[in-house]
Amino acid sequence: MGKIERAIISVTDKSGIVDFAKSLSRFGVEILSTGGTARALRAGGISVTDISDYTGFPEMMDGRVKTLHPKVHGGLLGLRANPEHVRMMGAHGIKTIDMVVVNLYEFEKTVAKEDVGLDEAIENIDIGGPSMLRSSAKNFKDVTVIVNPADYRVVLEEMEAGGGTTTLETRFRLAKEVFRLTSHYDGAITEYLEKVDI
Repeated sequence: MGKIERAIISVTDKSGIVDFAKSLSRFGVEILSTGGTARALRAGGISVTDISDYTGFPEMMDGRVKTLHPKVHGGLLGLRANPEHVRMMGAHGIKTIDMVVVNLYEFEKTVAKEDVGLDEAIENIDIGGPSMLRSSAKNFKDVTVIVNPADYRVVLEEMEAGGGTTTLETRFRLAKEVFRLTSHYDGAITEYLEKVDI
């Protein structure tokens, strides 16, 4: 894996994210972000590119569609060692995205409220987040994916030691964390919906 040049940051749990993003900026990493995360990073003095500016496509449908775009998923899934992938990325203006920092809408916290209705629960099912996480984890050989703020420190330490890179072993460990998380997340949604009548 080469040096991390571009990262998407879109987090519900913003603990430590400004300091982490500042450190990424010191490594020269371009930061792409969305909504509230972008606002929080800018408030912390960090330069951020909105996903909509990167894709050339606006966020829409009350935020339901913002990261579901070939420039995002092509940048995550493209194999850097595959000349045809690299050619296709170049032909379509897709830049590599080397890091994803995402944690998901708090579905379980939402449905734990006594007065929650089905419509509110449905709106708290994250679609773009799990999609980016799965794309990143599938391509762990090229992409570092973080779902837990506890991993910020080790990633930064590796980047410091490796000239802006992370180790394959760490990327694989983080990828496994992603699939554990998305499995649990889908299970929680299924469990809730099984109890609801319409």
